[in-house]
Amino acid sequence: MIAELGSFALILALSLSLAQAALSALGYARHDAALRGAGEGAALGAAIGVAVAFACLMVAFVTSDFSVANVAANSHTAKPLLYKVAAVWGSHEGSMLLWDLALTGFGAAVVVFGTDLPVRLKALTAASQGVLGVFFLAYTAFASNPFRRLADPPVEGASLNPILQDPFLAIHPPFLYAGYVGFSVVFSFAIAALIEGKVDAAWARWVRPWALASWSLLTVGITLGS
Repeated sequence: MIAELGSFALILALSLSLAQAALSALGYARHDAALRGAGEGAALGAAIGVAVAFACLMVAFVTSDFSVANVAANSHTAKPLLYKVAAVWGSHEGSMLLWDLALTGFGAAVVVFGTDLPVRLKALTAASQGVLGVFFLAYTAFASNPFRRLADPPVEGASLNPILQDPFLAIHPPFLYAGYVGFSVVFSFAIAALIEGKVDAAWARWVRPWALASWSLLTVGITLGS
């Protein structure tokens, strides 16, 4: 049940990211506040959808649901809770879902906290972030699905990568990914500014907080990993 809910939430998030990109772009092109608002709502929905999917995967790991291939390959019933949670992002599939969570989360953050942004620049930024979300969520859903089920589940799992069985290494990926993926917002701002033809001092002021936040998170992640 958890795996099916997670897969559904992932596909829903993909659909909402597509809607975010399309509606925000149309709202920009047609100078339509309603379409821009719908695009922003889709961005929030996509972030919630990925958060639900991520929570489902975490529940599968914490409860040692070995019918999920990802859990069977990266967890073990005897592991402490910390390493069961860390195993959520301890594989390629789980790492991609964490990446998606950061990507859609930053997209939603632009919508919520970017109230002082020019509406057209904000719409283009949301559209660019939505396009990125479509690519990464589609890859996760169709080529690296963390919820793939096993027809014949094992009695016990294969355990977490020994390299990650350290408290600091266990918790550093969320900070690292938040830092890496946070710069996607800077990229989206840059794409929006290039389309608008306005790369000036005001644009730099709007981008600066997002760049600093991403740089700070990346610094924390690298420090923990080292």
